[in-house]
Amino acid sequence: MDDTILIVDDSPYIVDGLVALLKRKGFNPIATHGGDEALALLATTKPDLILLDIMMEPMDGWETLDRLKASPETKDIPVLMFSAKKITPEETQQHAINIEDFVSKPVNPAQLLDAIQRIFTRRSDVKAEKQGAEAAGVESGIIDEYAALRKSIEVDKNLLCVLKKACDMSNVGRDAPAEDLAAIRKLEEKIQADEVRLKELSGKIPTSPAP
Repeated sequence: MDDTILIVDDSPYIVDGLVALLKRKGFNPIATHGGDEALALLATTKPDLILLDIMMEPMDGWETLDRLKASPETKDIPVLMFSAKKITPEETQQHAINIEDFVSKPVNPAQLLDAIQRIFTRRSDVKAEKQGAEAAGVESGIIDEYAALRKSIEVDKNLLCVLKKACDMSNVGRDAPAEDLAAIRKLEEKIQADEVRLKELSGKIPTSPAP
């Protein structure tokens, strides 16, 4: 395994820990200590994945993400967000389309590695499915929609769990803010609708032969 992972966090302690963890697991980690430094590095280096913290100064993770996705050179690099900050429903709605996953701090090594592997596996699977669909003459619009839905459903399900945890919905006696509950219901409805559409599109995508 030699996938390159760019780490973006303004805490040297966290960066050093992640570099050590990823090296032990066979990845090629690159350390940066803020959004500006990461963006400068990306002018000459194209990692396979970006591990991006939200709470940074002076440029936070969301602004860094927006600038990454605004550039044709970096917009297709997958981004895994992580933070000790509780993600809000508004942030979920605004940024979910641009991220591949979200992991909460303090980072559980097993959880982080699972998230990284999910991203690489999903992208590999979708690439193979797209190639098969293109070879079978499936319309490009259908292929692109199918690929986008595959990603968004997985990301939204993970973000839904994060939002429910942030609202402490496991606490039976606690009342979450009405706007948060409305956002959670809206996300649940979106996931359901996307799953229905994905099932429709799946019938048009050739099934890959078993290995």
